[in-house]
Amino acid sequence: MKSIIIDDEPGNIITLTELLKEYCPEVTITGTALNPVEGLELIMRTEPDVVFLDIEMPYGNAFDLLDKLMPVSFEIVFITAFNEYAIKAFKYTAMDYLLKPVNITELKAAVEKVADRLQQKNINHRLSSLLENIRPENTNLQKIGLPTTEGLYFENVSNITHLEAEGSYTRVFIKGQKNILVSKNLKEYEDILPTAIFCRVHHSYIINLNYVKKYFKGRGGYVEMDDGSTIEVSARKKEEFFDRFMH
Repeated sequence: MKSIIIDDEPGNIITLTELLKEYCPEVTITGTALNPVEGLELIMRTEPDVVFLDIEMPYGNAFDLLDKLMPVSFEIVFITAFNEYAIKAFKYTAMDYLLKPVNITELKAAVEKVADRLQQKNINHRLSSLLENIRPENTNLQKIGLPTTEGLYFENVSNITHLEAEGSYTRVFIKGQKNILVSKNLKEYEDILPTAIFCRVHHSYIINLNYVKKYFKGRGGYVEMDDGSTIEVSARKKEEFFDRFMH
């Protein structure tokens, strides 16, 4: 894989270059740049397979650069010290990122995923969703990438009515559509879905509170959703569930 590194700190470039050479021999570094202006020229000239891209740089950030380049023909691994919100945005859209300082195991895993995704050729869809989610005016993430056996399915988060655990998989139910079986467990979605509208009410269920139609009493009770489905509320999650409607 032909790669370039764009980072405003020369020391970071040297470190990442050495790590890639030692632990990821399948990656060939064809150039480096210290800012988005140099990076734009380097990308146009070398046509890389993957760009290791620092987010915060002088004269613009990574997202400004990508806005100018789209559509792109390369994969991206973001290098970041960004906050939790941005990390969720990356996870939502299946974009790879490395936290500073770069961890060797995470670097190797990112390179392996990049190699797989180069075959899928869906980078522009993922990148468009990321840029939409990351914009400052968006207080909630807008789109999520759902990994299926056929690839990534992108859906508006607001359209997800509930999620159900199926072992190490999760079945995602979407308003007005068929459900989708995705290759991530329920805990992963509990970690990244916006807590303003999603609530885990049972070890097997996460629900979108906007689609709750009625609650039925019981030890834990159960809820009826707008689509008519019923979902059990565990006794230990009952109080948390009610608290969500009181604030």
